[in-house]
Amino acid sequence: MQLLNLLLLAGAAQAHYRFSKLILNGEPEAAEWTSVRMTKNYQSNAGVTSVNSPDMRCYQAKAGTHTATVAAGEVLGFVANAAVTHFGPVQFYMARVPDSADINTWDPAGNVWFKVASISAVPPLGSGESTWPAYNKKSVEFTIPKSVPSGKYLVRVESIALHQAQSVGGAQIYLSCAQVEVTGGGAGTPGPLVAFPGAYQASDPGLLWSYYPIATSYTAPGPAVWQG
Repeated sequence: MQLLNLLLLAGAAQAHYRFSKLILNGEPEAAEWTSVRMTKNYQSNAGVTSVNSPDMRCYQAKAGTHTATVAAGEVLGFVANAAVTHFGPVQFYMARVPDSADINTWDPAGNVWFKVASISAVPPLGSGESTWPAYNKKSVEFTIPKSVPSGKYLVRVESIALHQAQSVGGAQIYLSCAQVEVTGGGAGTPGPLVAFPGAYQASDPGLLWSYYPIATSYTAPGPAVWQG
């Protein structure tokens, strides 16, 4: 029985994933948890299931240790270990770290997050790769807006897995936060600003999925993407 339980746990971990490395200038970081704050699922790969949990911020287990440098207008990516093995949208948020704060320990509570990219559904809707561009990808990426002000930021990636989201509370959110310093930024005013938890409600249509009948449209949860 103990062996069976271990095998079941191993199978579950293989079906899940984590975002533990940045991709800078097209190259993944050499080691996990370098610029990405270590998450609580570093062993289990399990997702967050309560959108009301403080884990919705960064899901972190430890403080940060390193900050990557990226220029505004450049592409920033995250490695998915081992791949994004559940269908659903992948979204990216940023939060400006106050100049007086230590980026390694700053807690991004309150209305500090703005959405910078969303890899969402492409009609017609289904549960395969043709609908969900990030599904089964080993990495995901977005472009840092050119007009984002220079400074230190947390960059939050989230993959909203919808495979068990036939009822409220069934969505699984796989997320992590990277620490970056943006250089060469602009004079934009990012927004709207939202909080985690708070930005999503468990009953949001974007956190639910019906295999039958399949909806004709899908909108990912959260605010509009800041266009910069």
